[in-house]
Amino acid sequence: MAGIPAVPTSLLVAGGLTGGFALAQATKKRQLGGALFAAGTAAAFPRWRKTVGTGGAAALTGLAVGAMGASHPLAKKIGAWPSVAVVSGVVAVAAWAAVDRRA
Repeated sequence: MAGIPAVPTSLLVAGGLTGGFALAQATKKRQLGGALFAAGTAAAFPRWRKTVGTGGAAALTGLAVGAMGASHPLAKKIGAWPSVAVVSGVVAVAAWAAVDRRA
């Protein structure tokens, strides 16, 4: 719709990570959490591709997927929610620096 600003991709991907974890915890269904994470990343991808090209978008997607994977061993060291916060923050900063700040 005209006049409604786009949600920053940094919020889409970080929201997918944090919201996906919260959903998985609440429902005890990891697949639902994974689906929400995938949806947030997929929603960000077209704007990433438009701004930084296919390679850059693939790199940001890889970072998001890697961050989700890294959150699991990190959680054993610092706790689940702190781990999710750290990896979400890293991915959000990367998306902001590469894409959102240009908007």
